Amino acid sequence: MARKPVKKAKAARRAPKVKGKVKAKPKASVSGAALGKNAVKRSKARPAAKPKLSHIDRRGQAHMVDVSAKAQTERVAVAEGKVIMRTDTLDMVIEGNALKGDVLGAARLAGILAAKRTHGLIPLCHPLPITKVEIDINPEHTLPGFLVQATVKVTGQTGVEMEALTAVSIACLTIYDMVKAVERGMRIEGIRVLEKSGGKSGHYKAEF
Repeated sequence: MARKPVKKAKAARRAPKVKGKVKAKPKASVSGAALGKNAVKRSKARPAAKPKLSHIDRRGQAHMVDVSAKAQTERVAVAEGKVIMRTDTLDMVIEGNALKGDVLGAARLAGILAAKRTHGLIPLCHPLPITKVEIDINPEHTLPGFLVQATVKVTGQTGVEMEALTAVSIACLTIYDMVKAVERGMRIEGIRVLEKSGGKSGHYKAEF
């Protein structure tokens, strides 16, 4: 008896054809969530420590800074200030006709003396063995008035910014005192540190 032909198994159902090209799934972008919270935290920069007032202790009381552990280095500071006056007053001082005589000479000496006595005027300043004090006073018709600069140098354990600032301040005040009989409306302004070098904080120079 002849065998019946074996029927071929039905082909598996095929998935329905999709018209057009199949778009590839976009790759997931790497984000903070993918990296994980720890990675995001590590990427954040730590905030810089806030500067502290060196002359105030933990209890909020004023005190003199202990500099005994600091190295002896050469330290220089330059400060400036301005005395603003009328042009005719400026010309009178330049010509040497001021009522009190040598205005600029007296101002230079006053500035030098003030630098040496700064520790006696500013309560928390250290007495320093200053090695140089130079006072420059130049007429500036563009102000009009005088531009006063003080350069102070020391080899020690702390800087001389206060000495330079005090020298400039007293030199400017001396100019005012010598000339006030002619003009009482003069102004003293712009007193600041221009430059300092030496010590742990390194070099500083005013930007403008």
